[in-house]
Amino acid sequence: MAAPVAGEILSEVLPYMEISKEVEEIKETVQMPNVTGLTFEEAKKILKEAELETDTQIEEEAIITDQLPKAGIQITKGTKVILYAN
Repeated sequence: MAAPVAGEILSEVLPYMEISKEVEEIKETVQMPNVTGLTFEEAKKILKEAELETDTQIEEEAIITDQLPKAGIQITKGTKVILYAN
């Protein structure tokens, strides 16, 4: 029976401590795929399948020479990937 009382106390105390009552949702991670050596069009498809994004604006046929983040790193889904082309 202490749980309702504790919940009420915390709901009054937490705002004074500048602590949000909302629980941050756990974000899913994915391993960053290697898209170097692929065309921009192919790289965009792979990133989309991995639920990653890119704002890079280059020709569809351009070959990807580098990427940030690097391949193999665990990153949060929805992360924006930077692609470099020749």
